[in-house]
Amino acid sequence: MRVLVMGEQQSIGARYRDRCRASAFLGLPVRSGTSWQTPIVQRGWKPSRCSRRCPNHLWFPLTPLRRRVQPGLRRPGRVQAVHSTVPTSAASETEQEDPTHYDAIVIGSGIGGLVTAIQLAEKGARVVVLERYLIPGGSAGYFRRDRYVFDVGASMIFGLGERPGSTNLLTKALAAAGERLETVPDPVQIHYHLPERALQHLRVYRDEERWLQELMDRFPTEREGIRRFYKECWQVFNALNALELRSLEEPRYLLRVFSQNPIACLTLLRYLGTNVGSIARRHIRDEILLRFIDIDCYVWSVMPADRTPMINGGMVFCDRHYGGVNYPVGGVGQIAQRLANALEHRFQGCQVLYAARVTQIDVEEDPAEPTQRRAVGVRLADGRRFHARAIISNATRWDTFGLSDHNTLVPETTNRLRQETETGKIVDRDGSRRRALVDAAFVPTTERLWSQLYTKAPSFLSLHLGVRKEALQDKEMNLADCHHIILERWEDMETASGAQGTLFVSIPTVLDPSVAPPGRHIFHVFTPSWIEEWQGLSPSAYRGQKQRYAARILERLEPHFPGIAASIEEIHVGTPRTHRRFLGRQDGTYGPMTNRYLQGLLTMPFNRTALRGLYCVGDSTFPGQGLNAVAFSGFAAAHRVAVDLGLEKRLPKPIDDWIADWIAVKRVEWLSRQQLRSSRAAGSARS
Repeated sequence: MRVLVMGEQQSIGARYRDRCRASAFLGLPVRSGTSWQTPIVQRGWKPSRCSRRCPNHLWFPLTPLRRRVQPGLRRPGRVQAVHSTVPTSAASETEQEDPTHYDAIVIGSGIGGLVTAIQLAEKGARVVVLERYLIPGGSAGYFRRDRYVFDVGASMIFGLGERPGSTNLLTKALAAAGERLETVPDPVQIHYHLPERALQHLRVYRDEERWLQELMDRFPTEREGIRRFYKECWQVFNALNALELRSLEEPRYLLRVFSQNPIACLTLLRYLGTNVGSIARRHIRDEILLRFIDIDCYVWSVMPADRTPMINGGMVFCDRHYGGVNYPVGGVGQIAQRLANALEHRFQGCQVLYAARVTQIDVEEDPAEPTQRRAVGVRLADGRRFHARAIISNATRWDTFGLSDHNTLVPETTNRLRQETETGKIVDRDGSRRRALVDAAFVPTTERLWSQLYTKAPSFLSLHLGVRKEALQDKEMNLADCHHIILERWEDMETASGAQGTLFVSIPTVLDPSVAPPGRHIFHVFTPSWIEEWQGLSPSAYRGQKQRYAARILERLEPHFPGIAASIEEIHVGTPRTHRRFLGRQDGTYGPMTNRYLQGLLTMPFNRTALRGLYCVGDSTFPGQGLNAVAFSGFAAAHRVAVDLGLEKRLPKPIDDWIADWIAVKRVEWLSRQQLRSSRAAGSARS
């Protein structure tokens, strides 16, 4: 079977390398032979010593062959950037001549990192994106098997709408890159299959009035409460949609936007410290309906309504009717591909380097403030070094700072391992160790406090299925909808073990048949899973557990999609270990979730960190998880970095720095301490 992960027009060596990496995603053995070897060596690659006996066949079969001069591994067939459409870089002429000096370095090519890079490049910055893997996108990436194109992550995409406003952030990000994606609108956002009879085959329609009528018909005594609840959601959404969404750490922007639209700003301030659950209970009394609101939050925030911020809830609950869910033709991976291509082709001096794994962020004394430290560059696994005035980490905060995980939902690791984390080593829950990007001596107190309030969300056990359409039975018109949620018992909603938790099902071929061969469907089925249940297994035990869990998931799918097990012609299983290895995320996590009850987004950090010159972007920054959310994080990070680089106007530097530090650092530190004191006091009162 031929496997092409990259694109078209690739050399033999490039195709083989991509085949190896793609096959490694799910632990498949890779064909080797002398016919492949000559072009590989000619392209500067050599086979690694890893063999099929490597544990679980999860391995990178090729390693870079070092050269005396190695400017970076670029995608085969890619040309250098040509004519720029933006002003010259903010760097000095000396730095522009040095290929290792940039205005900004972005670590990771997830959507948040790519949006940041595009926005900075458009403002005139010289940017390099360093990606550890061979294709961009991270959890919004893809892989190919034969003629199937599988999305790595979810395919329920917000932010690709075309209606006026500021919330269609992915559309705006692509437009800034000179790109436009063809999309297919999804008429049903989610088709729910839930335990209660009143919630069986509940479809969330794109048409808002049809959706509300469906809900009110099932809960006639809550008609007024449903209307009032969604009215409050629309207040949040309309306020967000009326504002230019940029950095909340930039004082000039805050003053300008407040003077232009004070009502919208005050509305958002009102809901900033509020969660969805408290608003829902203000209007609704029916416990079954409240349970539904819980799972309607959980499917995108991995938290029930009581722990889901109202700002995020208002955004999702309304945007599914305003901009709607839209699937990119060709697969979700097209978003990152277009952004990465545009960065290299449209902006002179900007590039994306693949197979460029960052292992350390260099920190030195800040010349302007001798008492402060500053991030000045990065080191790669192959020994190369890059320097920049701004370092933007698209890695999680746990991978960036090596933070301890205070998760009370899974068994704690040993004290020895937790202490080792405090000294700058990342210790995954299965005991594997690697270095954090920032040395422990330079980790700010703010980050340690934040890690006590938030914990890593679980990873996922994923099944990627290619099935024959003619063998499937279309029960209850289930095959007419792309996205399904399956749950047999309410008590298992947050379960993340044994393949018993909430089942997420995406059938992208319902919207875009081009991602599969004719007459075939793609099923992407995933359920939350902690990495603990995959640790300490021998290769055979690991493979056996994957088979058992896959069979269990297929059993749960069969009542809703009869004949699915017999119709499978492609099946690939990914575990938390798979996600950790190929996405470079600690424990394979898909983002943060609260470790205790918190008030909305008050303690969620923005982009600036207490370490000068270092910024964070992605799902562990405000406003959290989801492609549209991390796109906002990218816009905000680029704005704050551009101000700090002198590419945009600012207040006098001392005033700007003082206000920005208070918003970005002191706010999180003070509120985190308050939350921790309240939690300890509540615990003492209960005991």
